[in-house]
Amino acid sequence: MPVLDVPQNQQQRGLRQWWALAALTFPVLLMSIDLTVLSTAVPSLSEDLAPTATQLLWIIDVYGVFMAGLLVTMGSLGDRIGRRRLLMIGALAFGGASALAAFAWNAEVLIAARALLGLGGATLMPSTLSLIRAVFTDPAQRRRAIAVWAASFAGGAGLGPIVGGLLLEHFWWGSVFLINLPVMVLLLVLGPRLLPESKDPNPGPFDIASALLLTAAVLALIFGIKEIGKHGWAPASLTLLLAGGLLTALFAVRQSRLAHPLIDIKLFRSLPFTVAVLANIAGVFAMTGVLYFFPQYVQLVLGHSPLEAGLWSLPLAAGAVLGALAVPAVARRLTVGRVIGIGLAAAAAGYLTLSMLGTGGVLSVAFTGGVLIGAGVGMAETLTNDVIIGTAPAEKAGAAAGISETAYELGGALGTAVLGSIGTGLYRNQVLAGLPAHTPSAVTDAATQTLGAAGQAAAHLPPEQARPFLSLVNEAFVHAMTQTFTIAALIVGAAALAGFLALRRHRHTAADHH
Repeated sequence: MPVLDVPQNQQQRGLRQWWALAALTFPVLLMSIDLTVLSTAVPSLSEDLAPTATQLLWIIDVYGVFMAGLLVTMGSLGDRIGRRRLLMIGALAFGGASALAAFAWNAEVLIAARALLGLGGATLMPSTLSLIRAVFTDPAQRRRAIAVWAASFAGGAGLGPIVGGLLLEHFWWGSVFLINLPVMVLLLVLGPRLLPESKDPNPGPFDIASALLLTAAVLALIFGIKEIGKHGWAPASLTLLLAGGLLTALFAVRQSRLAHPLIDIKLFRSLPFTVAVLANIAGVFAMTGVLYFFPQYVQLVLGHSPLEAGLWSLPLAAGAVLGALAVPAVARRLTVGRVIGIGLAAAAAGYLTLSMLGTGGVLSVAFTGGVLIGAGVGMAETLTNDVIIGTAPAEKAGAAAGISETAYELGGALGTAVLGSIGTGLYRNQVLAGLPAHTPSAVTDAATQTLGAAGQAAAHLPPEQARPFLSLVNEAFVHAMTQTFTIAALIVGAAALAGFLALRRHRHTAADHH
């Protein structure tokens, strides 16, 4: 069936296209905000639920992990039952999981609720890019539409801490989840009126084994990374990573033999497609990695309010939106590879800038680093998505969109898991090296878990011990954060070089007429 009715009046048709885009970017913005909105709530959440360091990492990124593991599966389901119908089911599921998360009574319940949010988000997301491809058949219009979509994604990640900060000025930490409810109600009301139904007329059988393999592979890899952060290269960590790698290989082999695969492995035979997917992961990796540390730094080390912590993230959000919206004009003058390379190089430079922060905090350093990371990621993400969708054949648009969105969520999960685990390990080692031998074991245990837990432990120490103790843990956190930012700069810089070299001759015209 046609994806969009064509009115007689061309102007009316164009207006309806852009209203449809607004409806499609609405859930995208919310999903992106939800990846990072919790970051400003970490101190108050830590005080209320007292999670361990590992539980805290899971609370923050289990949402992205489950979404990444389930996006392709849910996209395949949407091909069968209808993408708009799946969007509506997702809105209901996401709203219910948000209510559970808001009133979670311990860390375990909050982790479970965030996992359910990831499941709900995975049912919301898959229709967005594939419907944009169908609604905007004109290449120039599609680029502008994807620029708006990418700005919503990148800007939402930067807006998350600001939204969280505003809410925490007046309400408890659970309020950051309740904002999802009115948005989901609005989507349920407006979605059927603005969005056409769309499905694959010949989707083939639904392969449950592939869905289970993919989800298990993603979870095993993320679990393995977290175990490295907690226990180093222990046998359990290596076992999980090896299991994740084996499951990934089995999944790839299975896909290559199926007539109707969950992920079309043949798409990765295109070098521009493969590099664009990897660059997509690197861009979101850069954005979410900094947002794991920054709100804790601003609130716990510098002593600012949650709202001020959110405002310190504003340059990141503003830079992301401006970078994404500037891409169509820039890409007319430079090749895709150059723009992606410049964008990721700017993000790497932003990380190096932020690595100069100290326990005193310098607003100009934070502002410059945030703008560079935001603008760089905004530029790179817009074009990587355009390359991914544009290089795929039209009949594979849904599969390409699923891969692009999975790369985004996986990048978000890896940004927190990898950089968060590195930072946690560095922080713990620094604290253990600096604490006096006579420190009570309960204080040591708390201090090595999270900075929030260390602050609570300090309240039980005599003033003459509390002051040097807080100075030690704050310096340990800043050292771990800045070292992690330097490592992130190297990772993102390597992605910038790969994107530039592999896509240096790739232009929009090639993608548009492929």
